[in-house]
Amino acid sequence: MKKKVSIIICAFNEEKTIENVVRKCREYNPQSEIIVVDDGSGDKTEEILKNLNKEIAFKNICLPENKGKSNAMVVGVENAQNEVILFFDADVSDIKEKHFTQLLNPVLDENAEADMVLGTPSETLIDYRIHPFKSLTGERALLKKDIEPILENIRDIRFGVETYINLYFQAHGKRIKYTLLDGLTHPNKYSKTSPTKATKEFISEGQEIAITLLKNYDLITKRINNSFDKHSEKIKDSIKKVQGELNDKIQTLLRNNG
Repeated sequence: MKKKVSIIICAFNEEKTIENVVRKCREYNPQSEIIVVDDGSGDKTEEILKNLNKEIAFKNICLPENKGKSNAMVVGVENAQNEVILFFDADVSDIKEKHFTQLLNPVLDENAEADMVLGTPSETLIDYRIHPFKSLTGERALLKKDIEPILENIRDIRFGVETYINLYFQAHGKRIKYTLLDGLTHPNKYSKTSPTKATKEFISEGQEIAITLLKNYDLITKRINNSFDKHSEKIKDSIKKVQGELNDKIQTLLRNNG
């Protein structure tokens, strides 16, 4: 039986884009569960969602106060009913059906090639294709059972959440696939707010990411060890291959000179 999907959209003051994002998620994923977590918005996001909910079926969760992206993500997972979770940003535009296929198929396929897929928007201020930015994207698909063990760990780390999830998956040997979501537009902070506020938000988010890295050096260590183990196996395989080839050549020489 094919796995079912729950799409989680976390929103905070996204009155300009939230309706289109929900509509596109429903249009291209008619069988999926859609959960929108309004993280205490102060604009018209809540009103738009309530009116839209009369027309489109989705689970509308309005939090009384803003507690940050990580808490909203956790609330979404806690309310999800299906095996696969797809996090989708509330402020993107130019959404295409192929974007969902790129994100979900590697996890949904019977012989799944990935445990988590990270989708990087092609149209954005930051080039998410460049490491390490590509791992900070909000578009990601994964199995619910893989994120459930860390829900309490990520609830209060706000914008450090993507960094923690990535470290956790890497430390536990999970397969991560990166895919470029061609045409998907992600706005920069400077187009959404004042330059002063946008700069402050960038600095604050950077601090949260740095703190997450510092507090989770154990996951970093496990990730490094996993990398060494993988390379070690490759080296062993290469040595075995060379030994086999040498042995074959020796046997051939012995036969020819026998």
